Parts: sequence; C-alpha cells; structure tokens
Amino acid sequence: MIPYGKHHIDQSDIDAVVDVLRNQFLTQGQQVPAFEQALCAYTNAHYALAVNSATSALHLACLALGVTKGDVVWTTPITFVATANCIRFCHADVDFVDINPSSRNICPLALKQKLQQAAQQNKLPKALIVVHFAGFSCDMQAIADLCKQFNVKIIEDACHALGGVYSADSSKIGHCQYADFVIFSFHPVKSITTAEGGALLTNDKHLLKQATLFAKHGVTRDAELMQGEIEGPWSYQQLTLGYNYRMSDMQAALGISQLNRLDSFIQQRRLLAKRYFDAFAELEIQARIKLPNKEQLDFSAWHLFAIELNGQNRLEVYNALLTRKIQANVHYSAVHLQPYYQQLGFKLGDFPNAETYAKNTLTLPLYQTMTIAEQDYVIEQLMDVLCQNPQ
Repeated sequence: MIPYGKHHIDQSDIDAVVDVLRNQFLTQGQQVPAFEQALCAYTNAHYALAVNSATSALHLACLALGVTKGDVVWTTPITFVATANCIRFCHADVDFVDINPSSRNICPLALKQKLQQAAQQNKLPKALIVVHFAGFSCDMQAIADLCKQFNVKIIEDACHALGGVYSADSSKIGHCQYADFVIFSFHPVKSITTAEGGALLTNDKHLLKQATLFAKHGVTRDAELMQGEIEGPWSYQQLTLGYNYRMSDMQAALGISQLNRLDSFIQQRRLLAKRYFDAFAELEIQARIKLPNKEQLDFSAWHLFAIELNGQNRLEVYNALLTRKIQANVHYSAVHLQPYYQQLGFKLGDFPNAETYAKNTLTLPLYQTMTIAEQDYVIEQLMDVLCQNPQ
C-alpha cells in the first residue's frame, strides 16, 4: 500500500533516542532546551517552547494572549478541527474567514471586508489564527498589515509548513515577524517528526513566559515570578491553573536528529510536487482536475498535494485507488460544517469557497521517501481511474 504520508527514520534518529534512554534524563533534561534552540536557529525566531502536540501549542498560544470567555477568534474553515477547537478550549467564540480558491488559504480581501464590518459593529476578534495550508504560507504581509490596523493578534498555524518559506521574501516560515506566535507540528506525517509533538515560537519574552507557565501546571521556579519569600532552591509556586503539556527528552532528541535533514526532506517533496504538476498539466488544461497553484512550488513545504476533482464521484475515485493499493485522503472537510460547529449556528453556504474546495478535494501520496517508481504508479493509476470516471 502506498500511503498518502509517511515518516522517515534512519539510524541517526535511532541512535539519538537510544542515547537518551541509556544515558540521559527521559524528561526535563537537556534535550528539550537543545531542540528549542535548534528550532530558533533554523527559523530565526527568538524563543521556542516544545510541547507534547501542536494542539497543546495552539491552546497555549490562545491562553498566553488572554483569549477567554466573551472573546471571539477567527480562523479558516479549511484546517484540522484542532485549530478551531483550541479557541473553544478557552471558552471563546469561533468565527471563520473564507479561503482564496487559488491558494486555499485565508483570503486577505475577505478578511479585510470582515474586519471592516466587525469594526463597525464593535465586534472585532481578539486574534486571528491563519493556517499555511499544505505547507504554503498565507499572504502574511497583507494579513499582518490588516491585523495591525485593527489591533488583532495573530497566530500562525504552520503545522504543515516547517521548512517552507514566506512567498513575500523567501525567509523561513516561523521567524515571528508577522505574528505573535507560530505553531509547528511534529506528527509522523509532517516535515519532521518527534512521534507526537509540537512547538510554539515567539519573539516576545513575556508571551513565552506566559505560555511556559500554562504548559507546566501553572508552576514556576523563576524567582522573578514567585511571590513572597523563597525558602530554598527546591521552592516552586503555582501561580495559575495550568496543564502538563511537556515534551519528553526522547522526543526532543528525535526532533534534533530529524531537523538536521529537514532541508533535504523539503527538497525531495518539492521534486515530487513538480513531477505531479508536470504529469497532470494536460488534465488541468482539459478541466478534468484542478491542481494547487503552481506558484507555490518553490515556497511550500509540500506537506500535502491536494487536487480538486471536477465532476467525478470522489468516493468512487478513492475506492478505485484503494483497490490498486494507493491510499488517498481528504484534507479537509470544512470545519464549520462539522456537527459540533453546526450546533453553534454555522451552516452550509456560510463560506462557499471553502465548501466547494472541501467537496472536491483529494490528497495524493507525497512523502520524502516516496520513490519515483511509486509516484509514477500513482500517476498512471489515477489517470486510468479518471478515464473510467468521466465528468
């Protein structure tokens, strides 16, 4: 079976984890700070906090920004549900901004119109969570300018995008020049893996301290934060109600090892993406399918290669590929149409671009160890399936 995504572990990764198992602390040792420093060095962000999942990182970012009951935070309907759920974890309200059909990211024009309307109604959001869908960055310069104008905080959900670059200036995604926080995921199908895990990056030391406090039970040993007399070096104080969102040192060691190969991973993903573009160009000209915007090629981290079918029955196409040992997938069903969010009042027709994309999309296999022979087989079989499933 050719999966839609797959991690790559080599001997250096195994050696790094075994070294922790044999010789180091399994948790709260030196590997997590070393991984955080490596993430900062790679992205040029000032600070990083490694945690047990990207969902935790998103939650921490909202908590650190003070998102709470009575606030509203906006995001995109085309994302995994965790992006919206982290807002609800803080008892705040969620709203969405429709996507640009070409980039599949939040549309700056739609955002501008919605911000202007919200300002007139005195209902501006506290924050906006943008998602760099499939690894391609949103138009962060335009979005940052808009949010600054309306005093809206920004969280970049870059879970798909580690190793990618901003299309505006080709700088590494994650440097936090455009946002208060940038979030990464290290799930096995992402750019690098720590098995499970995530990180939040920021250039604001105060926000880092807030996020760190919430990530570690609300407990601190920082003398600058503690109150009253400190008895001894063993002393700690709980300042707020927090969570246990720590990453283990085994995970961090794996992350450091993987990070050393990240650029080669992204280079291979871009090569595979280009081969898909070249192979399916004629199908797009014939309006049989819609490909991602090819302008993304040299910028995206290519976490996903998602096509859009044009009139074919998606389930039939998916099942036909599955019988040929090819596992496609769908990223994503529109969040606002999930039953939980429909219970909050969202309905079909609210965000038409997102709904059209979600109805037609199909994710093809793409991962750094995918062979040319495997990809050629996927290309050949998809073309055959589409010929058998006319528009």
